[in-house]
Amino acid sequence: MGDGAESGTGNGDARRLDAEAIGAGRLGRRATLVQFSTAFCRPCHATRRVLAEVADMVEGVAHVEIDAESRLDLVRELGIVRTPTVLVLDADGTVVRRASGQPRRADVIAALGAAVGDRTSGR
Repeated sequence: MGDGAESGTGNGDARRLDAEAIGAGRLGRRATLVQFSTAFCRPCHATRRVLAEVADMVEGVAHVEIDAESRLDLVRELGIVRTPTVLVLDADGTVVRRASGQPRRADVIAALGAAVGDRTSGR
């Protein structure tokens, strides 16, 4: 997903986030796409469009966009160093994929498949 500058997470550093932590009403039933953006980030606009389209296409997937400048606490806690950065959370809120840069739709769909697949395989 994206340019790969921060791709993937290992099981050892898997982080769990809840809806309150990311300022969402609730997480997606199957997965959540969390996007960190800033106001003047051009790739963030395209990323928003791609993630929203994928979330609309895939049942049970939510897209949450976070203004990195207004959530510096969370940005620091998660080690976000550039925008856009996208976190893919499974149904339990565990970060299963992470990438920075503008993602391609196919990469987002593949990352969602991994998030949903991890859950169905009992991991």
